[in-house]
Amino acid sequence: MGERTFVIGDIHGEAEHLRRLVSRMPDVGASDTVVFLGDYVDRGPRSREVVDAVRGLDRDTGCKVVCLRGNHEDAWLRVIDEGWPGFVLPPGNGCIATLNAYRGEDASAQLTEREFDALFAGSFFPAEVVAWFRALPLWYEDDHAIYVHAGLTSDGRGGFLHPRDTKTVASLLWTRTEAFFRDYRGKRVIVGHTHTMDLPNELSTYTVDDPTDMWAGPCVTALDTGCGRGGFLTALELPAMKVYESR
Repeated sequence: MGERTFVIGDIHGEAEHLRRLVSRMPDVGASDTVVFLGDYVDRGPRSREVVDAVRGLDRDTGCKVVCLRGNHEDAWLRVIDEGWPGFVLPPGNGCIATLNAYRGEDASAQLTEREFDALFAGSFFPAEVVAWFRALPLWYEDDHAIYVHAGLTSDGRGGFLHPRDTKTVASLLWTRTEAFFRDYRGKRVIVGHTHTMDLPNELSTYTVDDPTDMWAGPCVTALDTGCGRGGFLTALELPAMKVYESR
């Protein structure tokens, strides 16, 4: 059996979906790589469990594990370093769910003034988790594909920059340009970040009648199938292009 890469999309605090997905995937070993595309926290109720599970996967399985930074980890670092109420406040970002996960409370528990202060400063995260956030790489590449949370940056000439040539690294974490999904040609790129329902479904060759499913364009594959927002978690095995789901 050749070297395999298993890519897992945005988890967003849904530990149960992660457990279910992993139980449906084949056993992995030393010759395999598991790549997580980022966004481990927020929205779902168990961000702490997700971070602990992802950080310990290499120890538990013996395979190589690559955890990329997502825009939500990037946002929390900005909250911690300089404050960012515009990220913390909107309910759709799910930041209070992460605070609750780390303080051991359910979503119905009332926040104290001190806990609101911790939310706005991101100070409820353990120091080792913040250090882990900072160390997360922005991209990864192997023989099968290039892996990045959000997408590639335009080169201004109708093409797209390889991540190693990207100077505005925030675009690797935050970009949402339809042109990338429509126009990129080159080595396959696997991304999360943008919900597959928001992508041009007519370009996807995978289950074309189900826009909630994985999106597979000519050279880009998108795995954010809405976990943490009522959807499910998706993984892709390369080079076989076999899909696993938590639903």
